[in-house]
Amino acid sequence: MLERTITGVVFIAVLIGCILLGPYTFCGLFLLITLIGLNEFYSLSAKTGHQPAKVLGLLLGLLLFTGICSTFLPALSIIAYYPLALLFPLLFLVPIIELFRKKENPFANIALTYLGVFYVALPLTLLCMLSHIKNRFEGISTHPYSSHILLGFFFILWASDTGAYLAGKAFGRHKLFERISPKKTWEGTIGGAVLSLAVAWIVSRYFAIIGLSAWLVVSLIIVVFGTFGDLTESLLKRSADSKDSGSLLPGHGGILDRFDSLLLSVPFVFLYLAFTNSF
Repeated sequence: MLERTITGVVFIAVLIGCILLGPYTFCGLFLLITLIGLNEFYSLSAKTGHQPAKVLGLLLGLLLFTGICSTFLPALSIIAYYPLALLFPLLFLVPIIELFRKKENPFANIALTYLGVFYVALPLTLLCMLSHIKNRFEGISTHPYSSHILLGFFFILWASDTGAYLAGKAFGRHKLFERISPKKTWEGTIGGAVLSLAVAWIVSRYFAIIGLSAWLVVSLIIVVFGTFGDLTESLLKRSADSKDSGSLLPGHGGILDRFDSLLLSVPFVFLYLAFTNSF
């Protein structure tokens, strides 16, 4: 328990520090997290008996992340869109390359190579876009970096996870999805929702970049899709017969274990804020 607590405190301190230092440190951190997460995904996939093209998948994730980030980070403007220009032909080369790999289950390998990029790299790229979401949809080339939407998102996400753990431990009786995650309960989910809504209200008082109603909706999105994200990663680990996605974070497992809730909640938060003009 002590090891888990120390790891959690250090991890949160590094994450918040990178957010506060600015877009380059934050995007740099999450580029690293993207590559580690992709490596974990492909390693778990290999344990299911399949052989996705790991190196190619890592390259696709790298190009997607850097290609998008280069469009709103001035220091990367010199390479703006070039990674994306390379990404698209490489996407169509995946099945061609599989022809020469001579592995079993070739179409499953192709699908898993794509899935890693879609499941891991795309959500983490969208996360980095959250601090620039307004200019992306207004067509403005640059926009001042704001840490508020990122900090608010993570505070609510952590509140949801903490509330679910505490309420589930104290009151958990009714299983939420026993086949996939025997420890998850409806009581825990409700507890997570209550605490995340309370934190969303507090966040709205200090981070007025969006209004209270928008923060509350973001909170509900995180609770619902974060829960599905947690269950999805549990399903992946069960398929691979693995307890954790990795061993990078002592007491927590791997990167996918730490960011499972985020991976499915970020895309829906992004879409909500983008199409409701909440900024």
